[in-house]
Order: sequence, then C-alpha cells, then structure tokens
Amino acid sequence: MADRLAALLADVDPEPGAAALRVAVDGPDVADPGGLATALADRLPVLGRPAVVVPAAGFLRPASLRLEHGRTDPDARYTDWLDTGALAREVLDRVGPGGPGEYLPVLWDVARDRAARAGYAPVPPGGVLLVPGPLLQGVGLAFDVVVHLRVAPAARRRRFPAEQAWELPAFDRYDDEVDPVALADAVVLADRPGHPALVLQNRLSRARRPPSGR
Repeated sequence: MADRLAALLADVDPEPGAAALRVAVDGPDVADPGGLATALADRLPVLGRPAVVVPAAGFLRPASLRLEHGRTDPDARYTDWLDTGALAREVLDRVGPGGPGEYLPVLWDVARDRAARAGYAPVPPGGVLLVPGPLLQGVGLAFDVVVHLRVAPAARRRRFPAEQAWELPAFDRYDDEVDPVALADAVVLADRPGHPALVLQNRLSRARRPPSGR
C-alpha cells in the first residue's frame, strides 16, 4: 500500500512557485499516520522525489492552553490542541508558493512543555513534505494532497487504548462536521491492523481544494 501511495505522490508536482508538495497523512494514533508518513518518505527518493516528515505533534499548543479545560476534554482535543497558525506559518506557507523553501521541523517540545528551539531546515528541491497527525482537515491548512486513514467509529471504540477513550467524541465530531473521507484525495481503510486498503487514489491530482475552517 505504501508503494502504491508513494508512486501516486511521485507523479504530483508542487504548486507553481512552491518548493515542495505539502501532504497531510491524517488519522488517529491507532492508525499510525506517522508510520505511514515515514514509509512514504523512505520510498519517495527512489522515485526521484526527496521527502521529509514533519509531525503535527511538534506543533501542539503549550499545556497551559491545550489543557485549560482539563486533560480529558474532548472538545478541547478537537479545537484547541493543534496550533494551526504556527503549523501554517512555520511549515506549510514557507514551502508553499512564494515561500523561502525552508521549514521548522518542530516548534514545541510537548514532553518538556517548552519551545523546542529548532532551526529552519531547507526542503529538498521538488521534495515532498509529509505532515502526519490526527484531525488535520477542516482547519484551513494549505495541504496540496490529503491522505486520510479511516478508522470507523466501531473500530475506534475497539482499538483506542483505555487511557485515550476520552478522545472518541472528538473523532465522532470530526466525522460529522468535517467528513474527512469526502475531503481527502486518498483514503486508507484502516479498521484492521495489518490489512489496510487504499481507495480513491484516482482523486490524487494537482488541484488543491480551498482551505476550509472548522
């Protein structure tokens, strides 16, 4: 599946004036979007497209803002955890049309709850920048391609660890309000670990959807 996706992405050029193709790998932790992003980044250079992975987890807000309503508030998980402005400003816009062609690998050290103090890195010319993480659609982020890892509600309830079960209403709300399957360019059915199925790959194209807010 990663081989097929990498081949499809390798055929998609960045937007005119952009340094890289900006790809979201959108899905809950149980679907391992980071693992898929890494697998794609390993395969793309062989196809002539250098790639970098910038996890969305490096752009969470500080704990004082993220956890203002408690550590297990699903509404805050849905709307307040990801610093979308920083991810746009420090990564997506900088490698997009007219940007300087460099990106910030990480902004916030969540474990230490302090700024990561990373420096900017140049994106390889004609490269692919992959951003894995959950709840990435419907927040106005300028991705050129979105790969959505679909885990159905029943499968989420089976697979989410007990300590993350409080997040389930956030993903139910995401399905209802954003409909991530309908927005994505490619969908990976990921209900069963080890048996993913790729669908809608024919929708991968150079056309980028206008960003939408939620």
